[in-house]
Amino acid sequence: MIRVQVDDREPQCAVLAAIRQEVGVEVLVERLPIGDYLIDDSLLFERKTLMDLTRSIKDGRLFAQGLRLAGSPRRCALILEGRSKDLAGSQMRREAIQGALVTLTLFLGIPLLRSMEPAETARLMLFAARQGRRFANCAYPRKGRRPRGKARLQGHILQGLPGIGPTRAKRLLEYFGSVEAVVTADPGELAEVPGVGRATVESIRWAVREPSGPVRPDEDLWFPI
Repeated sequence: MIRVQVDDREPQCAVLAAIRQEVGVEVLVERLPIGDYLIDDSLLFERKTLMDLTRSIKDGRLFAQGLRLAGSPRRCALILEGRSKDLAGSQMRREAIQGALVTLTLFLGIPLLRSMEPAETARLMLFAARQGRRFANCAYPRKGRRPRGKARLQGHILQGLPGIGPTRAKRLLEYFGSVEAVVTADPGELAEVPGVGRATVESIRWAVREPSGPVRPDEDLWFPI
């Protein structure tokens, strides 16, 4: 049985109805602290229609939700549901939507999945759950090699920061000694590392610092240039 926990704030959702029609699925409706659907206590999904997306960008909810998802110990994904025609009347620039998705996917590391309708959203989540079970049972070969040893793993983590490649990651670790020390360092300390310029320092600090408040609807996209 696939166990699906559904946030109780959308019990009448068409996605829930579609999930209940599937065989071999146990459904529980309860309050989830993060996300809309939790499957097998391992996969966490935030579902948004295209109009939900634009509203959450305008009121600042999207990035608060994104930060919570990114901080979850579970595998998370955003499912974006609907067709482009659904955005008619949203009065939001295409560039603003693209910018928000860039922030969520590239900088917060949240995968984006697309579906056209609620029934497809339900199938997509259940397919992901089955796929996850196969991977857990080593049914698929894994390409590439995972870093071995703590130093290599730390370097791999640091390369997820904007502007940081293998060379800069190595220099940061040699200078600070740990990933934790790097992400908590102030700009002056970061700038002392050879090869880490002002633009890179600003990118690192932008990526790791907490937002100071909700995003204003008229605020420009806030990416380091």
